[in-house]
Amino acid sequence: MAQRDSFSGCHPGLNMLYFAAVLAVTILCAHPVTLAISFGTAGAYCVQLYGWGGFGRRCLWLVPMMAMAALINPLFSHEGATILTYLPSGNPLTLESILYGLAAAVILGAAVLWFGCMTAVLTTDKFVWLFGRLLPALSLLLSMTLRFVPRLVRQFGQVRQAQQCVGRDISRGSVLRRVGSAVTILSITLTWALENAIETADSMNSRGYGLPGRTAFSIYRFDKRDVLVLAWLLLCCGCVAAGWMSGGLAWAYYPVLQGDQAVLVQAAVLALFLTPVILNVREECVWKRLRSEI
Repeated sequence: MAQRDSFSGCHPGLNMLYFAAVLAVTILCAHPVTLAISFGTAGAYCVQLYGWGGFGRRCLWLVPMMAMAALINPLFSHEGATILTYLPSGNPLTLESILYGLAAAVILGAAVLWFGCMTAVLTTDKFVWLFGRLLPALSLLLSMTLRFVPRLVRQFGQVRQAQQCVGRDISRGSVLRRVGSAVTILSITLTWALENAIETADSMNSRGYGLPGRTAFSIYRFDKRDVLVLAWLLLCCGCVAAGWMSGGLAWAYYPVLQGDQAVLVQAAVLALFLTPVILNVREECVWKRLRSEI
């Protein structure tokens, strides 16, 4: 469950601009400092959104996936000038291949965390508002898909708990009985999904979806705070783009490690990535000050 977040209250266009910028920098930039900033700030924002418990549950499957990604590269890629040892197959194990595998693992982990944060911030209503007029069918499909998966998982848990109360849990009985209980739970969940799809289609039809001239209600307005946040994001993005074009974020792993240590560019990257965290900390400080004045 996502917690209170100040950045989520900003205009949907700002949310989309921010996540597009941080994901582009994370995926396209292989600089180790930039990757460390991306992973650290993504973890900090994920903690603010979901709490330590939610962040820990994501790390349970994210860390093994990152470890696997880090191990795959040195096993299959043998480029690099610094040879550490030789594998049983006779291929060299290089320092550069190990570091490149670690960088790929950090990129994967940071991207997954950022997508998790984006799912919490960019809700279904915001997706429809952003892309409803430009790509109405695609926006509807994306919003329904993002909404359907968590609902299906939640419904599966409810059905399992109900079946467990009547003694049909999948963790009890013989193998055949467990399989039968699992099939029953899956059948009930799929039946619910089909019925829900029919009800959704009838509801959309009754509300005039697809009719020409149909308008949509919107509660999003561009206020003074959004102007300040937009100016901040444009300033940070401009500094990062200028540093990128000047080579400040360039980094090569093969054949040897080489790159630039542009402190100002990395500071701009840190400022960009910390934007939601800064807004949340600022709101918390203002709230504590107002409470102390009561």
